[in-house]
Amino acid sequence: MSSNELKIIILAIPILLAQGIWLYMDAKRRGTHAWAWGIVGLIQFPTPLLLYYVFIIRKDKRRY
Repeated sequence: MSSNELKIIILAIPILLAQGIWLYMDAKRRGTHAWAWGIVGLIQFPTPLLLYYVFIIRKDKRRY
């Protein structure tokens, strides 16, 4: 493994963890599938955040 790959991995891990934790906590607060959103948030960045915004947050804003 080259030093550039190692730097990318070291940078990606905290980003993915933060995203997964935030998605889990917010989904739990909103009463949606918290575990599913948390796991999806650990896999990839930033697609889960965009999907969460479109399908969960915007839908909640429309209700009020």
